[in-house]
Amino acid sequence: MSAPYATIRPLLWLVSLAIFMQMLDATIVNTALPAMARSLGESPLQMQSVVFSYALAVATFIPASGWIADRYGTRRTFLAAIVLFTLGSLACALAQQLGQLVAARVLQGIGGAMLLPVGRLAVMRSVPREDFLRAMSFIAIPALIGPLIGPTLGGWLVEIASWHWVFLINLPIGVLGLLAATRIMPDHYAARQVKFDLRGYVMLAFGMVALSLALDGISAVGTPHALVMLMTLAGLAALVGYWLHAANATAPLFSLALFRVPSYRIGILGNLFSRIGSSAMPMLIPLLLQVGLSLGPMTAGLMMVPVAAAGMVSKKAAVRLVERYGYRRVLMVNTVLVGIAMASFVLMTPDQPLAWRLVQLALFGAVNALQFTVMNTVTLRDLDAESASAGNSLLSMVMMLAAGFGAAAAGSLLAAFGTHLDAHNATAALHATFICVGAITLTSTLIFWQLPDTGPEPREVEEVAE
Repeated sequence: MSAPYATIRPLLWLVSLAIFMQMLDATIVNTALPAMARSLGESPLQMQSVVFSYALAVATFIPASGWIADRYGTRRTFLAAIVLFTLGSLACALAQQLGQLVAARVLQGIGGAMLLPVGRLAVMRSVPREDFLRAMSFIAIPALIGPLIGPTLGGWLVEIASWHWVFLINLPIGVLGLLAATRIMPDHYAARQVKFDLRGYVMLAFGMVALSLALDGISAVGTPHALVMLMTLAGLAALVGYWLHAANATAPLFSLALFRVPSYRIGILGNLFSRIGSSAMPMLIPLLLQVGLSLGPMTAGLMMVPVAAAGMVSKKAAVRLVERYGYRRVLMVNTVLVGIAMASFVLMTPDQPLAWRLVQLALFGAVNALQFTVMNTVTLRDLDAESASAGNSLLSMVMMLAAGFGAAAAGSLLAAFGTHLDAHNATAALHATFICVGAITLTSTLIFWQLPDTGPEPREVEEVAE
């Protein structure tokens, strides 16, 4: 039952705290990757598994989070999510080898997969309908603040202490959130229990994991080509199996009826391919700044502030641009601009003036954030009330899957260019990788080309947050 808006403010603060913890962790790690590599005896260009393992774990467990909350209640599920995320953070800080760190990131990801969806679900079931947009806008603020301060905070912690503290900082936040959740989080259950599509979930999860491991395996030295091919074929077979299963199942995890909506079909595919390139950038830019340009961790973190700040500003411009030019034109032009902005990092050298460097980072942040906002809106705009929940969950899963693919692709490209170019010149490998991820992003223009040339309903872009 919905409660008056004033009485659910503590719940909004609690969910905001959980989102902040998750978004901070997602951005604070990238700046610390070179320091982690030195500590663990690894190459800084081969640390993508730290990023991709977390994103893949989140993508894999998101489809189950809603059913778990409906079955066991939002309170217990949310508490379990905080515990898993906090314990995973502690395990990351205690890791002595890269394999241990990756395993701990998976534990973090399982908790993170339930934090945001279950928190949103609790808000949806507690807030009056007339206050829903105001409540969702409130809890979206941490999603903007986390990326703004995360890289700088990560660099500062590395310089004054060690990389371990980028994970240890989650412990007090997690304990505070756990204590608050025991008193604040409502315990909502589904009005009608639905049987979980276990068969479909296993096929879908296996397909995502197999394809991600195959892509990451390309970058691993000594991985047999036959094993990479086997994982690729197994992953594709699992996804085809899910497609056939969903076509005949009475209550599939994600109904194929979602793809009968043209804007959703185009938007979800565009999101996947566009985000593969974009998701590589949060890892590649700090590597270029620290490994290629020899900047300190905190300086590299400060250099990321223009990216996040410009992104926050450009989200406001999305409404006016789409209202004037329509989704198709904005996405096609902006996708080209994003790809060019990514490739332009080949021009970032130690001799580049600081002012030009800051402008370049800000321009990338602006067009990248605009891309996310408009893509999300066009994907969800035409879904009816019955399919909105499943459509939003699938979009969230695709976003995290693309983040994992992006990190794995960046690692594979860096490994390939490190072998075929000057092995002692990391900057050359990074520059070549930027050109490739920009080209990957440009290919999604062909997908957005299929959109009808229509504009939005009034102000609808404001209702979709990244």
